[in-house]
Amino acid sequence: MSDADLLLSLESSCDETAAAVIHRDRRVLSSVVATQHDLHARFGGVVPEIASRAHVDRILPVIDEALRLAGVKLADIGVVAVATQPGLVGSLLVGLTAAKTLALALDVPLVTVNHVWAHLYACRMAAGPEVFPAVGFVVSGGHTHLFDCLSPVELTLLGATIDDAAGEAFDKVATVLGLGHPGGPLLEKLAMQGNPAAIAFPRTFLHDDRLQFSFSGLKTAVLYAAKGTPGSREQPPPLTPERAADLAASFQAAVVDVLVGKCEQALQQTGRRTLCVGGGVAANGVFRQQLAEMANRRGVRLVIAPKDLCTDNAAMGALGWELYERQFFADLDCDVVPGLMR
Repeated sequence: MSDADLLLSLESSCDETAAAVIHRDRRVLSSVVATQHDLHARFGGVVPEIASRAHVDRILPVIDEALRLAGVKLADIGVVAVATQPGLVGSLLVGLTAAKTLALALDVPLVTVNHVWAHLYACRMAAGPEVFPAVGFVVSGGHTHLFDCLSPVELTLLGATIDDAAGEAFDKVATVLGLGHPGGPLLEKLAMQGNPAAIAFPRTFLHDDRLQFSFSGLKTAVLYAAKGTPGSREQPPPLTPERAADLAASFQAAVVDVLVGKCEQALQQTGRRTLCVGGGVAANGVFRQQLAEMANRRGVRLVIAPKDLCTDNAAMGALGWELYERQFFADLDCDVVPGLMR
């Protein structure tokens, strides 16, 4: 088998259909993402059956557009990489089926990528190959996971959420406040107008040595502050725009305090001098700022994925090159591994 120069990466783990063409030197020649926000907005969240049907409709046009933008032909592709875990089973199967078909037709290796690990590889793409070893933190709509990363493909889970992921909590609180979907960016925008110290929301596990997270209690606290406590005669203040902004800012402050605090604990416990952070919530400006302040105070290197690589995309599937170079090839009878890695 001759060495390859071009890798086609496919991503369909949730509600983004994506493809990218990536050179072996990790240059991203093209990255195409077809979002489904308009399909799921009226439901307030992702509907798995709708997502998988949309992937079927979009996967081939997205691949074609990625090849066109990269200025290459399908025959030029030497490796096919695809995200196979974790995620929605129907969505993952669309990407895997397309990847298997292409690998078989082109007679090229197939590599299967862990979607969560790929979020951390986006940090390596931004900063260079010397990122690892590091503490890795993936914070998204489905994941809040801390890893000890010896290399891009040698990750040990240090801790994770025991209920809602941080991004999931953002989306649910945005729904409580009537902001729409996806809620994270909308809530962050509203929080800019509010007082983060207005309401003392809980910061679960913040002072616990265990590297675990829990946001369900915080989500419920916001619900009660906005709508009132069931069975109580006492009514909360009216949900004016000003109060909604204070709720958003106070909620965001509580989440960020916990996320940054747990990163600091992980650095202390592992002795690592580099922190890599990826995932959709890593695009949050307040989170990025407070991470930078913590890293500066501790004298550790902070590498956060670029904002365009924080949300789901196929460019972070450049992790497939690491698998290819180690000859971690997948058989054509491989399967998806759905779920949330909890």
